Parts: sequence; C-alpha cells; structure tokens
Amino acid sequence: MRKLIMAVLAAGMLTASSGCVVPAYSSDPVRRTRQLIFTSENLRLINNEWERFWSLDMPEHTTQFRVHGGVV
Repeated sequence: MRKLIMAVLAAGMLTASSGCVVPAYSSDPVRRTRQLIFTSENLRLINNEWERFWSLDMPEHTTQFRVHGGVV
C-alpha cells in the first residue's frame, strides 16, 4: 500500500512540474527556434488583422470641417 501511495505522489509531482504532457514545440533547437519565430510573428500581426476586420485602418471621410475638395 505504501508503494502505491508513493508511486501516485511521485507521478503527481512529475506531472505537476513538467507542464503539459504533449510539448508545444519541438525538441530540436533549430526547429523550435523557427516555430517560436512563427508564433511571435503571428501574435505581432494580430493588431493589424483586428484593425482590418473592424475597418479601423480606413481613412476617415466624415470630418467635422467642410473642405473644398478641389484644387484651389
């Protein structure tokens, strides 16, 4: 019974300290670096996608001032 309890506690400690069972990135350093670069680039571009989706990157045509619009 003690061996069973010790095994359960040891397994709990190992899984708690190691994080996810399936690693998110490769163990190969070159491939992992490439994966991390791709992930950071995707996160950096989220703001541009958000502005494009909500049309926040469009120019404002309805100004509060009247403008001539032609060549003066």
